[in-house]
This record gives sequence, C-alpha cells and structure tokens, in this order.
Amino acid sequence: MSRTVESSVRLQGMALVRRKRLSALARQEERWAYLLLLPSILGLVLFTAGPTFQSLGISFTKYDVVRPPQWVGLDNYVQLFTKDRVFGIALKNTCLYVLGTTPLGISLSLLLAIAMNQKIKGVSFFRSIFFLPTISSGVAVALLWTWIYNPSFGVLNWLLGLVGVPQEMQPAWLTSTRWALPALMIMAIWQGLGYNMTIFLAGLQGIDPSYYEAAEIDGASSWARFWHITLPLISPTTFFLLVMAGIGGLQVFVSAFVMTAGGPRYATTTLALHLFYTAFRYMRMGQASAMAYVVFAMVFALTFIQLRLQKRWVHYE
Repeated sequence: MSRTVESSVRLQGMALVRRKRLSALARQEERWAYLLLLPSILGLVLFTAGPTFQSLGISFTKYDVVRPPQWVGLDNYVQLFTKDRVFGIALKNTCLYVLGTTPLGISLSLLLAIAMNQKIKGVSFFRSIFFLPTISSGVAVALLWTWIYNPSFGVLNWLLGLVGVPQEMQPAWLTSTRWALPALMIMAIWQGLGYNMTIFLAGLQGIDPSYYEAAEIDGASSWARFWHITLPLISPTTFFLLVMAGIGGLQVFVSAFVMTAGGPRYATTTLALHLFYTAFRYMRMGQASAMAYVVFAMVFALTFIQLRLQKRWVHYE
C-alpha cells in the first residue's frame, strides 16, 4: 500500500514539473512572438492608427498647414453637404461608378471563370493573359486606355468606324460629359476581370463533382445545374467579391486623376479625387479629413448592409 501511495505521489510530482516546464516554454514562446510582432505593431500604431485618429481630430478644425488648427466643431461636415457643390457631384459620380462597375464586372468575371474552367487546350495561357491587367501598374493601364479612347487615332473609335459608325457619331470619350464616366467604368471592368476570374475559378474548382453527377443522373439541364448547384455553392466567393468591389469603387482615384483629372466639368470627379484636391491643391485639411470620414462611413455602411443581407443568399457548406 505504501509503495502505491509513493508511486502516485511521484507521478503527480513528475506531472507538476512537466506542467511547469511546458508553462515556462509557453511563456518564452509568447515573449518571442510579441518580440517578432513588435515591428509590425509599431508600424500599425505609428503609420496607420496614429494618423487615422489624428485626421479625425483635424476634421473638427480649420487647418491649412501654415497656420495652427482652429476648432470649428462639426462645421466641416455641415459645409460638405450644404455649401460644397463639387462634393455633391463627386458623391453622385462615385455612387454611379460603383453601381455601374460592380454588378456587370462580377457577372462578366463569373462567365469568364466558367469558360476558363473548361478543359480546353492552352487554358493556362489564356488565364495568364486575362490576369495580366490585374498586376499591371494602374497608371500604365490608365495611360493605355487614354490612347485607346483618343477620338482622333484611338483604337476604339477606329473599330466603331469599321462597323459603320460615322465619325461625327463616334463618342469623344474622355472629353464628353456624357461619356467620360462610362469610359472609366469600362476600363475598370476590364482591369478587374482577371482578379475576379481567379477568385471565381478557385470557388468553381472547390465544388465537389458528385453534385453535378447526381443532378445529371436526375435529368437536370445545364441551366438548372448552374442555377441550383453552381451559384449557391460559390455564393461565399460572390459575396467576397461584391464587398471588395464596393469598397474599391468608393475609393476610385487613379483612373480619374490620370485620364481626366476629374473633368470635363466635374463629370469624373470622384470622392477620393475631390478629397485629394481639397487637401493638397486648396490646403483645406480639415474639410478633406471630414470628407475622408464620410467616405469611411459609406464604406462601413455598405459593408454592414452586405453582411446583414448575406444570410438571405449566401450558403456555407
């Protein structure tokens, strides 16, 4: 009996020593983890979180960089919606841009992904070609499309002439208040096809083929298989792309800045471009900071609405 008790006490002691060693090792690993994460944490605090909160404070002031900030409360926010006529135009243009690029861009990307998911010769080459604009410089792409849209020697109007559109009826794409914003939308849809296609491809290839086999045995048509199997099973992918497209559309800047500088007559002035001009051309930092938080509120609201609505149509396995 005494030997049994002695053995039990010895085992408990060994277990306690082992737990202490494991605990010490865990604490050591935790310290190393924080040490390795320290540069990233410092970068986040100094260059992201710090400026973010600082700009929030500036949004309640009148500040032109030269003179010290003067507290004005909510005056900057009020002026955006009551006195800044360009802000209203920029808000309208940005909303039209998001509505014009997101649904069409996602739909075309899905069709392209389905085509690139087929077992055809050279499909890898075509996937790479379609993805190439995604990794290209935004400025380079904008300059390329500026040349394409040129009314005198641009490729697009030349193609319209080949199909019988008279020269006087061909759009002056980037100098027309009617066509400038749609021109930016077309370019954005083209540039985003490759990225969206790649994400959709990952979703399509993650679907178990047995679903299609069972549906085909039951006599389901190609459309029925697409509508009742493909779309529901890639709905998480579609949801992700919709959220990202909405956020990106609300922050569009490069194409409007490079191709039209916001013109003609503010036809392509977006919120991000107007914010940039307000801050760095007119040096109204307080008003620009207020505008930045309006854009943030719009991004947050759009994402929140999409998160709430996903329960109705997003299906997770």
